[in-house]
Amino acid sequence: MSHANNPELLKRLRRAQGHLAAVVNMVSEGRDGLDIAQQLQAVIKALEKSKQILILDHIDHHLIEAAGTLPDEVREQLAGFREITKYL
Repeated sequence: MSHANNPELLKRLRRAQGHLAAVVNMVSEGRDGLDIAQQLQAVIKALEKSKQILILDHIDHHLIEAAGTLPDEVREQLAGFREITKYL
């Protein structure tokens, strides 16, 4: 599956887009800085999750597919690469 066809990635990016649109509106309306900062945090979290999904998708569909059939030990190591992406 192409990254462009990943429904979870598209869902997360649309969520980030919606949060960012809300921030723009809030700034235009002169809303309170605390409210804007909170909404900006939602944008950041949505983008971070999008990045994680993209990287996992890339690992799954490029690295693992390119490697082909692998012993269980090597597959466990690849699973470790997937797991560590949550710290990106």
